[in-house]
Amino acid sequence: MSQSSLTDVDWSKIPAPTDDGGAAHLTGMTIPPVRLRATDDTAVALSALAGRTVVFAYPRTGEPGKIGLVDDWDMIPGARGCTPQTCAFRDLFAELKAAGAAQVFGLSTQSNTYQTEMASRLHLPFPVLSDEALELTHTLKLPTMLVAGLTLIKRLALVIDDARISHVFYPVFPPDRNAGDVLEWLKANPWTN
Repeated sequence: MSQSSLTDVDWSKIPAPTDDGGAAHLTGMTIPPVRLRATDDTAVALSALAGRTVVFAYPRTGEPGKIGLVDDWDMIPGARGCTPQTCAFRDLFAELKAAGAAQVFGLSTQSNTYQTEMASRLHLPFPVLSDEALELTHTLKLPTMLVAGLTLIKRLALVIDDARISHVFYPVFPPDRNAGDVLEWLKANPWTN
């Protein structure tokens, strides 16, 4: 299926994901010392970052005019909306920082090469992390889905305070509201070390 627009989506026609309990164990967990390649050409260990970090994860972003991963991608609950979610975090980046997020990262299992092109095309002010080897995904037991033989992270967002997960947004729908929901939570829950 060719995608006419990656950002203009009628969410009433897209099936919403349900809470399958796949992220219930995450709150309170300590982030493991896993280093992930970032689109700014660094290796990031979320476990080593001080302060409050926001990480939003998604299955995979698309490319304008390209064929989707599978024909029924839009009908897989929680699959559609990676680009709108990413753009919302981009658009609210300054506000997220002002509300106490020392760092913001995107996260998917896509390759760093793919993510670097996407980060450039979407003019992202934050790095996107690649967990292509599924090391963080498996260690934290992040909720995943298998599509076309690929293991993809189900959409979620984590608030991490000094390497400990303090809040989880899951399931996330519609994706373009996730950044706003995270921002409201940050404002209502200021972090102090």
